[in-house]
Amino acid sequence: MLELAILGFLADGPLHGHELRRRVTQLSGYTRPVSDGSLYPAINRLTKAGLLERHTEPGAGAARYVLSLTEAGRTEMLKRLREPADHEITDFTRFFTILAFLSQLPDVTEQHAVLRRRLDFLEAPASFFYDGDRPLRAENVADPYRRGMLLTARAISRAERTWLREVLGEADPGAARPGDGPVTLDEHAS
Repeated sequence: MLELAILGFLADGPLHGHELRRRVTQLSGYTRPVSDGSLYPAINRLTKAGLLERHTEPGAGAARYVLSLTEAGRTEMLKRLREPADHEITDFTRFFTILAFLSQLPDVTEQHAVLRRRLDFLEAPASFFYDGDRPLRAENVADPYRRGMLLTARAISRAERTWLREVLGEADPGAARPGDGPVTLDEHAS
């Protein structure tokens, strides 16, 4: 996902290495800080693969490099956005990296195909905890910390599913309709 973030930010235009690092760090957040030991080797791999170009900035005292995306880099970025691996769809942080650059795909149908995969994943019964093969809901867990995990995950999942349905132009199956009584969603554990 580090490489996708690099390609994605450079798709917006050339950047100095330090500015690219700042943007990647802000995207990944404090939970996954980007070190020079991971960023610069990734830049070097992408440059050797012909996906990035590195130019020395004219007139700079110390050597300052400007990085830019090549046409091959743009093609690779679009491929990664069109065809994310399953673990990139199911992992929250990885999916957010995809989401940050999904608008780079020029075809809304392709964008929606990726969002549909995420929605399908979120709608499958799942939990952090199981009783045999049955996912446990927060209401079935006595441990207050595990229950807190499940309640938090449920709220995040509910908000994300609502947003995904809105973007995909689908009606929320839990939305109230005129004449209906109170509606309860059959919430999954997560």
